[in-house]
Amino acid sequence: HVQLVESGGGSVQDGGSLRLSCAARTGTFRSACMGWIRQVSGKEREGVASIDSDGIASYADSVKGRFIISRDNAKNTLSLQMNSLIPEDTAMYYCAASGNCLNYNYWGQGTQVTVS
Repeated sequence: HVQLVESGGGSVQDGGSLRLSCAARTGTFRSACMGWIRQVSGKEREGVASIDSDGIASYADSVKGRFIISRDNAKNTLSLQMNSLIPEDTAMYYCAASGNCLNYNYWGQGTQVTVS
């Protein structure tokens, strides 16, 4: 069983920064593909960024150059540094894990990010 707990959300002004963290309680974090997915109420989920077990990251076009995903396998922690935030980044952000980067099997409870 994998448990994911996000933290670091909040409210920030346009152009500001936030750092999200995800603590993973699992013995298989090192081999997992990890990702951040966001969702606005009433809209479909959007994959924001992912990082595989080799540390290779990928980003949605909407956040490239502004967001950085990283992982610390020693601490079982996933992070998302969000810079130059814009109101369109407002959403609930979820941490997710899977054995590959295609379909996520495990999800956190989400953390709200609001940019105004």
